[in-house]
Amino acid sequence: MHFHEVHVDDGARIEHSGSARRRTRRSPYKEIVKGYEVADGKYVVLEDEELKAAAGEASRVIEVEEFVCAGEIDPVMFEKSYFLGSQDEGKDAYRLLHDALARSGRAGIGRWVFHDREYLVAVRVFDDVLGMHTMRFHDELIAAKDLEIPAPSRKPSERELEIAGKLVQTLEAKFDPQAFEDTYRERLLEYIEAKAKGKLDALPKRTEAQDADDLSATLEASLAARG
Repeated sequence: MHFHEVHVDDGARIEHSGSARRRTRRSPYKEIVKGYEVADGKYVVLEDEELKAAAGEASRVIEVEEFVCAGEIDPVMFEKSYFLGSQDEGKDAYRLLHDALARSGRAGIGRWVFHDREYLVAVRVFDDVLGMHTMRFHDELIAAKDLEIPAPSRKPSERELEIAGKLVQTLEAKFDPQAFEDTYRERLLEYIEAKAKGKLDALPKRTEAQDADDLSATLEASLAARG
């Protein structure tokens, strides 16, 4: 649900302006509340306690409804990841759930309410602790068939598929997250440091993508570059 910020007394909608020239009456933070628009310009004001009451126990409890094979969950469903801990009275149950999921290779699917929104969540093992992924509901996903993407003009030839397959084999590796770093951030920091010292003569050169008129020749060149 989408709420607006409104003034507690008259229900007028609050607007945030980034312009220093615009003169408006400022409202103290304590006078700003959440309002749900039920008609054009008409809002129902909701206090924080009312929002918490509407959520009920779901805001403090992750209700696991079923267990599924963790590998069956398409990563496109995931939004954010969190680590889960346990309070003192829940340590034994926490360890039991962790070990049961680790042995079975399953993930718990449930629901959780956070910041005025209900999330579908997956609880699974992260090494020695439990983790939770917030997930998208199925109707929040866009199907590929609904996208306006031009269809390929032709099917690849057997020769192209053969070379592409070899190229895939030469680049095959076991995924290691530590092998990848944010190189863009490093380059940007180097650029900022050089600019601060007045050592820049020109902008960094950009590598332009080349048109692949002959797909087979491009694939063979990539394969040769890999030895």
